[in-house]
Amino acid sequence: MICVADGPLLTGRCRVDVIMTGLASLAQAERDLKKLGHFLLGGKDTVPINYEELMAMKNLGLRYAYGDREVMLYAYAIGMGADPMDEKELAFVNEAAASPRPLKVLPTFASVAAAGAEPGAMNFNNVLVVDGERDITFHKPLATAAHITADSSVLAVSDKGKDKGAIIRFQNVLKGRDGEPLATVVISYFARGDGGFGGPSDGQPKPHQLPTRAPDKTIDIPTRPDQALIYRLCGDRHPLHSDPEYAKRAGFPRPILQGMCTYGITCRGILQTYADYDPSAFQRHAARFSAPVYPGDTVTLDMWKDANVISFEAKVKERGVTVIKNGMTVLR
Repeated sequence: MICVADGPLLTGRCRVDVIMTGLASLAQAERDLKKLGHFLLGGKDTVPINYEELMAMKNLGLRYAYGDREVMLYAYAIGMGADPMDEKELAFVNEAAASPRPLKVLPTFASVAAAGAEPGAMNFNNVLVVDGERDITFHKPLATAAHITADSSVLAVSDKGKDKGAIIRFQNVLKGRDGEPLATVVISYFARGDGGFGGPSDGQPKPHQLPTRAPDKTIDIPTRPDQALIYRLCGDRHPLHSDPEYAKRAGFPRPILQGMCTYGITCRGILQTYADYDPSAFQRHAARFSAPVYPGDTVTLDMWKDANVISFEAKVKERGVTVIKNGMTVLR
């Protein structure tokens, strides 16, 4: 991955360590853990959100490039190719077929193609920010290698109250060299420590409602014990997903799987169930994160089909938790 942001060409992913909470290193993570303790004791190191400034924030023309290596790594990181004899999945992770065929690109690769793109330095307490939702609209199938740009802008900021946090919703519009949109990635962050700044309490879309009937289809998708270590190579190198000590100090018994890896797993499940492994069949894929997955968990995906809309929810039965809620895929 190559990124240029108003300056010289940089090798390596742009802001590779700033995906979920803006922590750039384990040393920074240690400092933020101290800030968390300070916050819990009643202190706060950031100034209140300035609603007008945040709403006006934009970062346009961020330049990125990727190749088939990144495409295949992402597919492998969300579990494609677990059966090395499955030709349908190998089409996403192996370009060296004896009988030539095109390499396929997973639709949700759009979530990492411009990893780290944001409207700017949003002023909230990064220690208490969690990834809330992802909603991607796919305008064109992604190529196996491309130079792209990302236009990032804030869509809405909702004030839930002093003790209830704030929701920041922004979008990254990915474009090809011709300027045509490839995908629109809408990201929602829940800033638990930044409510009460005096902004509007509305502005967020209503969650997709699941059908009340029993699921039309259910599949189980196992994850690997080392899956978070693989997925972090796609961009999210937060130590919560890789360092046992950091995970324990953050309140988890062990490192957790990246939420965006779980998001990709749900796309994979619908791809194999309702789309016949055709990435171009996807028009939209949206989900809310509700609980972490631990590497090695089996994700159970419940799906409901109504015309071209697939509703879905993901659970980990062994722990009795729902990890993805209000999921919706729109097929072409």
